[in-house]
Amino acid sequence: MRKRGVIGAEVEIRVPFFDVDSINVVWHGHYVKYLEQARCELLDQLGHNYDAMRVSGYVWPVIDLHLRYAQPAQFGQRLTVRAELVEWEHRLKINYLILDAASGQRLTRATSEQVAVCIETREMQLASPAAFVNAVQRKLQSLESPV
Repeated sequence: MRKRGVIGAEVEIRVPFFDVDSINVVWHGHYVKYLEQARCELLDQLGHNYDAMRVSGYVWPVIDLHLRYAQPAQFGQRLTVRAELVEWEHRLKINYLILDAASGQRLTRATSEQVAVCIETREMQLASPAAFVNAVQRKLQSLESPV
């Protein structure tokens, strides 16, 4: 299993007021929204976003998510959220880092796992659909070829 992602994306987020609790830190459930924004950016870079997945006949529910906090994020803070694709052949595994955008200090790290589920049969797939694997391979080839 790879520890470093082969394809990455990042988004910048400013923590909104409604994401913090009474002591001005991000309520833990809101971190998932930030991860989703980075995951969507990563999938867009692959040219295989959620709409394309549905067209291919599959959905990718998150089956496991682990978050580990180092420092809390606060209201108004600018965050950089990085997503790196680590696995894609049998499941989709993405590693995340949430950093303070100004200092680069790590606030949170996370990992999510998603599996392909056939829309028609509602069965979990043992291997990623060819359309998704091909999208990853095209992106990897474009990264390797000289510009």
